[in-house]
Amino acid sequence: MAGHIQDRWYKTDTDTNGKTIRTKTDRYGTGLRYRARYIGPDGTEKSKSFPDRQRRLAEAWLAQTKADMERGHYIDPKASRTTFQQYAEKWLSNHGADPNTGFSMESQLRLHAFPYLGSRPLGSFQAAHIRDWLSQLASAGVQGSYARVIYSNVRSVLSAAVDDALLPKNPCAARSVKAPVVDVRRVVPWTAERVFAVRAALPDRYQATVDLGAGCGLRQGEILGIDVDAIDFTTDTVHVVQQLKLSRSKAVFAPPKGGKLRDVPLPRPVADALRAHMKRFPPATITLPWKTATGPLVTRQLVFTAPQGSHVWRSSFNPDAWKPALSAAGVIPAREKGEEYAAAREHGMHALRHFYASVLLDAGESVKALAEYLGHSDPGLTLRVYAHLMPTSQERTRKAVGSLYAQTFKEASDQANLAAN
Repeated sequence: MAGHIQDRWYKTDTDTNGKTIRTKTDRYGTGLRYRARYIGPDGTEKSKSFPDRQRRLAEAWLAQTKADMERGHYIDPKASRTTFQQYAEKWLSNHGADPNTGFSMESQLRLHAFPYLGSRPLGSFQAAHIRDWLSQLASAGVQGSYARVIYSNVRSVLSAAVDDALLPKNPCAARSVKAPVVDVRRVVPWTAERVFAVRAALPDRYQATVDLGAGCGLRQGEILGIDVDAIDFTTDTVHVVQQLKLSRSKAVFAPPKGGKLRDVPLPRPVADALRAHMKRFPPATITLPWKTATGPLVTRQLVFTAPQGSHVWRSSFNPDAWKPALSAAGVIPAREKGEEYAAAREHGMHALRHFYASVLLDAGESVKALAEYLGHSDPGLTLRVYAHLMPTSQERTRKAVGSLYAQTFKEASDQANLAAN
């Protein structure tokens, strides 16, 4: 690295005798005196100025910059002045995630990260800034899994900044920075009585949604977006190939979560319920964009539709149909006049998937098969969520240890009897 220290208060001249002399410049006594100059990795000149009597500091800074270059730790001072928001917006535009995931990340950063961290230059980030931000998030009531997702997004942006040599290290990786705590709650599956009580309390046109959730393990978006062609009555199979979801507040068809297409066994009673439903409420032809609000239009024949013949908006279905059914079945309290129903996150339609998983595990189905039917990419995830619903393993343990003890006690008793005789 070529570099030197320029003294801007003096210049070097040659007198009439050819002797080199130092003379004062027009800047003498004003402004920062020393300018450390060097050629950066990109081939352009960089510099930093220092005040009078700090030449040694300028030399030390220049030496440190040279050492950083040699170790591959160099950060361009100009680039490091890029703010977190400027970099994050650029990163979001080309980081390659699913568009809808990108929309969610953008919304989360804009609401919960930019107001606190957005104007901070990347080169100035310290672990304390992340700790303070997390404390502010918690004070604002942003906690649990949602806070963890927001934190992960911020950490991903800062990791990319490190990769792009705009930040020496990720402050989120500091040992003093703790990710938001997510309370781990064991899944408590519904009983069959509760499932059918909620089903009976739903409007007639939505009752079969419970059958696809509790009988096939589909997610809510997959149920509301199920197409006639996805139900194969000949082979008793449901082909889960799409879901109905929102993209920037607009309904779209999209692949299932994680893009994982799958085939799920269709139990005979569920098939009968779907036949009866489609006979009473004929499927409707619905045209929506694919994946994003600006995606190409696709047309599907949906099994479940709203009374006016359009697709079912979950934002209407949940408060207008699902929660009243929960209340009627005694799952949540009845609402007061003029008030909304109580929050019931653990009793959303996802509870039907938990019921499905508990039934299969209780019947001895393998975790690998269950993971496939649920659309989990990793059977390990399925095991972590549902391992406690496998009572047969505990019973096997009781029987194995009990048998060992019984045999040992019997042998000891037999030996004692022989000795006595």
